[in-house]
This record gives sequence, structure tokens and C-alpha cells, in this order.
Amino acid sequence: MSTFTPNDLRRGLRKLRWPLRGTWFGMLSESVVQAFWPLMSVVLLVLAALMLGLQDQVMVEVVWAAIALAAAAGLGAAFYAARRFRIPSMSDAMERLDASLPGRPIQAMLDDAVIGAEDEASMAVWRAHKARMAMRASQARAVPADLRVSRRDPFALRYVAVLAFAVAVIFGSILRVGSVTEMTPGAGGLATGPVWEGWAEPPRYTGKPTLYLNDQAEGALELPQGTLITLRFYGDVGALSLAETVSGRTVDLPAAAAPAQDFAILQDGTIAVEGPGGRVWDVTVRADSPPKVEVLGAAEVAALGEMRLPFAAEDDYGVEAGEARIILDLAAVDRRFGLQTEPDPRAEIVVQLPTPIAGNRASFQENMIDDFSKHPWANLPVKLTLSVLDAAEQQGQSVPTDMVLPGRRFFNPAAAAMIEMRRDLLWSTSNAPRMAQVLRAVSYRPEDVLRSETTALRVKRLIERLEIRASYGLDEEVQNDIAEDLWGLAIELEEGVLADALERLRRAQERLQEAMRNGASDEEIAELMDELRRATEEYLQQLQRQQAQEGQQGEDGQQQQQQGESMQMTQDDLQRMMDRIQELMEQGRMAEAAEALQQLQELMENMRVTQGQQGQGGQSPGEQAMEGLADTLRQQQGLSDQAFRDLQEQFNPNAQAGGNQGNEGRNGGQGRGESHEGQNGQGQGNGEQQGQNPDGTQQGQGQGEEGLAERQEALRDELRRQQGNLPGQGTPEGDAARDALDRAGRAMDQAEQALRNRDLADAIDNQAQAMEALRDGMRSLGEAMAQEQQNQQPGQGTAETDQRAQSRDPLGREQGSNGSSSSEGPLAMGPGGAGRARELLDEIRRRSGETERPEVERDYLNRLLDRF
Repeated sequence: MSTFTPNDLRRGLRKLRWPLRGTWFGMLSESVVQAFWPLMSVVLLVLAALMLGLQDQVMVEVVWAAIALAAAAGLGAAFYAARRFRIPSMSDAMERLDASLPGRPIQAMLDDAVIGAEDEASMAVWRAHKARMAMRASQARAVPADLRVSRRDPFALRYVAVLAFAVAVIFGSILRVGSVTEMTPGAGGLATGPVWEGWAEPPRYTGKPTLYLNDQAEGALELPQGTLITLRFYGDVGALSLAETVSGRTVDLPAAAAPAQDFAILQDGTIAVEGPGGRVWDVTVRADSPPKVEVLGAAEVAALGEMRLPFAAEDDYGVEAGEARIILDLAAVDRRFGLQTEPDPRAEIVVQLPTPIAGNRASFQENMIDDFSKHPWANLPVKLTLSVLDAAEQQGQSVPTDMVLPGRRFFNPAAAAMIEMRRDLLWSTSNAPRMAQVLRAVSYRPEDVLRSETTALRVKRLIERLEIRASYGLDEEVQNDIAEDLWGLAIELEEGVLADALERLRRAQERLQEAMRNGASDEEIAELMDELRRATEEYLQQLQRQQAQEGQQGEDGQQQQQQGESMQMTQDDLQRMMDRIQELMEQGRMAEAAEALQQLQELMENMRVTQGQQGQGGQSPGEQAMEGLADTLRQQQGLSDQAFRDLQEQFNPNAQAGGNQGNEGRNGGQGRGESHEGQNGQGQGNGEQQGQNPDGTQQGQGQGEEGLAERQEALRDELRRQQGNLPGQGTPEGDAARDALDRAGRAMDQAEQALRNRDLADAIDNQAQAMEALRDGMRSLGEAMAQEQQNQQPGQGTAETDQRAQSRDPLGREQGSNGSSSSEGPLAMGPGGAGRARELLDEIRRRSGETERPEVERDYLNRLLDRF
């Protein structure tokens, strides 16, 4: 057993020397902080105020009051410190150090045994205990100081003082502290002479910094125009005075020796502070030039009338705003027909010019984009003037530009007549009687001009309304209403509300021929050619639906071998013809373009569909299953299309108004071929159309959705029947086809339930999932059939190959057994298909960004974008 001797005690206390000193220093720090934090806060606040120069910004009396308050606060803080400050002793430090150790070993080392001194065994235990305490004491470390004073400073005033002092160190100056001595009574500062201070503050829009004039040497000084000069004189009044010639002031001049001087620099001149320590500057004004704006080129006009006018603007410090003003050039107007009368007073057109949202506005180029098609001055001579404004409210204008105000051009003669009458009405209300006569002449034989009984009825009612109002005078509200009706009629006549593909094709060709005669622009030619391409595509789709109908009739034993001319061409040939027409028109060779268009028209109208189906008598089970699934997919697509139209009608009930034409556009032309709903042209034999009751009245929305739900249920039952007849059972491809059709069935069930709940958006989403699963199933089934063919002997499948070779549409595309275009042929994967897909995606993105559309529709469109 170890023993503990007095030498061991001395060695143990020597080891405690540095921990003991560290603990003592920490206790001293605690005493200083806890006693002197109020005094330190007061000192830091006073120094911050002096370094920031607050004493120079207020009256002397305020400075004296602040000095008295600071002195009182300092005395109170010193008294607080005197009462609480104590210098700790070494015994206090040892006590704290001993208390920080377990078992208080230091005190145990210093203790002596009171009893049992004669018992050697007891003393041995005592010495072992002290040795253990000495070992524990040797591990002592200095006790950290507790500098927290949050209990004594609950409002954290010490941090406010530290923050103020940090701000003063960064933004202030220690040299300003001495200026307070000059404000005390009897101070010797005034004995050394008067002093002055000055600042030059340029306008904020220049971005230039404020200058401290005391730091500026005498001599030349260049400052921006409008710079504010501030001078302050301290000392005896009259000891310092000001002489300046830069402000141009002649009246209400303050005294030259006034202690406060403020003025703006407007011209070159001198600024002189006369008196002890004064200075003189020769000031040169940096002039702020007015902004400039100019038109960079002729206005570009889009096919639908949107104008794009390039312009450039610049200014020394940046353009703040701009506008374009357009006035009618009455002297250049061809004053004939409806323009003979004096025009009604009309305000000039004012359009705000676009400016860069971010970046430098000192010099930039932008485009003014606007559509003036509906303005009364559209396509009339006008004068255009651009003006811009800078921050100094200086204005710059461009040279007035003579131009014809761009607007949409109408190539349909009836539509152009409506637009001309609209212009005459807005030109002067006195043209109303003449307008009625012209409209009666235009609509004398409506079947030759207006092409629609509904449009003819609208024109008739418009004429009657115009004649009645003209008798009693037209006010501005009625004038605008009639003008809006005329615009709507012109748009309808120009664009048409036709559902028949052949009529739409002829319509597009007529508009293109009219554009050739009237000299259309390149943008208008491109727009009309796009319309012709779309109409051609719709016409070919109608031909394919007719072929599918003829093939279905052949299944009932009524096949007839069609003898006659059958034309076949590729889409590349058709595309080259239309590109050639557009190229000839852009080159101005209108006669050749008209001849090529006539050839295209004859080609399209004489086109016939080849007989591509040979019946199902010799079809294999796999082919029958594939045809059935294709028919199911087509019918599901028709249901989805009609559900989407119903969703649009919920938020825009008038969108499909208009009798038979509206319903025809809704159902894709039932009774003239294959409908969207997949009825294979049978439509509804009693003449009723989907969405109407037998008496011609419109069905309720809920009734239509119930009908869709029933048809969705029937389609689900048909798919269930087809699933039982699928070939390829047991093969990986056949199992994959069955799994895909199971997914399609579940999606159809969910779509049916959503339709019964009148949730069209959810139904459309589920129908899209069902169609995607059907495509996956057909793809897997095709792979299973291909695998079976590979296992057959050579020579089998020749009849099927011959049949596919004969089944082609007018563009040379292979067709499916149901008459629709194959999705696996080379044409479907060509650039035309990819371009059409891009156009569809761009259109979906455009519609999803239109905030005026219903939220449900935009959510559906966004889901389409997420999926594809």
C-alpha cells in the first residue's frame, strides 16, 4: 500500500499553481465584466455618436443636453461598478477550483487525521486516501470564467452599444470626435478661427458618389448638371461668406454669410468660400443630354396582322420610359367610298415602348409588338412618332415616320367587304345608311357568297339593326357593338366553320388563289400554305375513313372489285408540290403558282382510295385479335376526344353553338364516314346527332356524361371478351400482352366511374392511360405473332404479305386491317410525323399558358405535357 508524505503534499500543490492562477484570472474577469458593463456601454455609445458626427447635424443645445445625459449615465455606471467590483483572493480561487473536482481533493490533501493517530492501520488507510486525492488533484484544470450578464441586462443594451460602435468604426471617423470640443461654452475652438464644411451631391440617377468639398483641392471641378451643393459655416456670423455663379439665381437669394447654403449647379461658373480657410473652384457642368430614339427599319407584319417595329434608344444615364404615338395622316388617305365623309374625332394611338427589364438602359434595341387589326385606322396611312424620357424628365423624339398602319388582311371577298363596312362605320356614323345598302347587295344571294344559312341570318339581322339604329342615331356603344359583330362575321367568313374535309380543302385553295391575285406578303403566304397543308391532311384522313367503311361492308359479303383509275403517290411528292407553290409565290411568279395550285386541286379531287381489304375469311386468330384491339383503341380515342370537347363546353357553353355545324364539329361528322366515337360511319340513323334530343334540343351536360359512361362500360366489356380470345398464351410476349390489357381494363373502369361522377378531367386522364396500355398490348401481341411466324415453315404467310402490299392509301402508306394508317410504316416515322408531333406539343404548351382558359383544362394540358 502506497504512503503519502509532506513532500508529496508540496509537490501536489506546486502542480496546482497554474490551474489556480487561471481560475483566479477568470474570477477577476467575471468581476470586471459584471461590474463595468454599464460603463463600457455608455462609453461605446458616446464614441459611436461622436465618430459618426451626430454632433455636427444638430443644434448646439441638443449637443449640450446629450453631454449632460451621457455624464449622468457615466456617473451612474461608475457608481454601479464601484459597488460590485471585487478583486478575488487566492483562497477564493482555490475554493472554486476544488469545487470543480469530484470529492474536493485539494481540501482532502490539506486535512489531518483527528483520531486514530496511534493506530498504524488507520493511518495507512488515511495516507492511501490522501495519495488518491493528490492524484485526482493533479488532473485539475482552470475553471472557465462565467462572463454572462444576461440576467443583469435583459434588454441586451450592451449589444446595442457594440453594434453602434462597429458602425461608427466602419462609416465614421475618429477625427470627428474633436469637433465636440468647439461646441462647449468658452471653448478655444472659435479662437482659432471659423470653419466650414461642404458637400456636392450629384443626382441619384447618375450613379455618382457624393463629394466632400473639404477634401477637394482648389481649381477645376467637373460636376453633373443638377448637383446639389450644401455648405455650412461655423463660427462668428460674417467671418465666412459665399460667392457663386453656377446656380443662375437672381431672386430670393439668401445672405452670403448665412450659416446654411444650399443650391443646385445649372451652369458653368465659380464657387468661392471667402474667409479664413476658404477655397475657390472653377466648376464645369457635365451636361445631361436628352435621350434619343429612332426607328431601325420598316415594320414587319405577321400573317394575322401583328406588327413588329424595331427601334433603338440611348441616353447618358439610361432611358426611363417611352411611348409611340400614331396619328391619322388624313392628307394621304384615299378619300373614296366610305372615306369621303369627314371622320369622327378619334384620339391618337398611344403605345408604351418596351424597355429592358434588367441590364443597361443607356443604349438598347427593342421591338414594339402590337396588333392594330381591329383599330379603325388599320391599313390606312398614319404618322408614327416615338418618344423617350430620361430621369431628368428630358424628352427625345424620333422623326415622324409615314407608314400604313399594319392590320390583318382578308382574302375572302365577303370577309373583306365586312371589314370595309366595319372601317366605314368606325370612320363616321353617318356611313350607316350606305353600309346597310352595301350589305344588302353583298348578301343578295347568300348561297353564293356566305356559304352558310346561319351566317346569312346573322348578316340579315345586322342589317336590320343597323337600319333601325341609323334612323335614331348611333351612339358610341352601339357603334362598337356593331363593329364587333362585323369583325366576328369577317373572321367566320375568312376562316370558316366547316367540318367537311373536302370543302375545307377547297376553301384553303380559294383563299390561296385570292392571295395570289391581291399580292400577299411572305408571312401571309406562309400562313395560307400551312392552312392548305392542314386541310390536305384532313382530306386524306376522310378518304381513309371512307376506305374503312367500304372494307367493313365487304365483311358482310358485299365486296365489289373496284375497277378504275387508282392514284398512288408518296407524301414527299405532295410536300414537294406545296413547297414549289410557296416558292413560286414568294418569287412573285403568280401565274406559275396558280397553275401548280390548279394541278394540285385536280389531283386531290380525282384521288381515289385503293381497295385494301380482302375480308376476314382467311385471317388468322392473331390477325383477328389485332384488328379487334385496333378497333377498341380507335373507339377509346373517340370517347376521349368527345370527353375533352364536353370539358371545354362546361367552361365555354357557346363554343359549340350553331346548330348542325356545331354538333358536326363535336362528333367529327357522324354519318359521313367513321366518327370519332368509332361507329364506323353509321352515326345515328334517325338523323339525330350526339348531344341532341330527337326534337333537336340540346341534351343536358349530365345526360351526355351518362351516355359516355355507358359507352365506356360497353367498350370495357368488349375488351374483356377480346382478352379471352388472345393467342400466344404461355409465351413471354403473350403474357406481356395480357398484362397490358389488364391495365387497360382497370383504367377503363376508373374512366367509367369518373364519367358517372361527372369528373371529366379525371376521366380523360384514365382514358389516356387505357390507350397507352392498349398500344403496349398490341405491340406485345405483334411480337408474339412474329415469333409464331418464325416458327412456321417457309412459304406460309404469303397471302398476308400480298394483302399488305395491296392495302395502301393514296400517299403510299400501309394500312391496318381496320383501314387506318399503320403506325409502323416508314411514313409514320418520317420527318412529317415528327414535325406534326412537335406542332401538337407547341400548341398544347401555348394553350396551357393561357390564363383565361379554365383551370381544369389547363391542369389536363399540363398532365399531357408531363406524360409526353
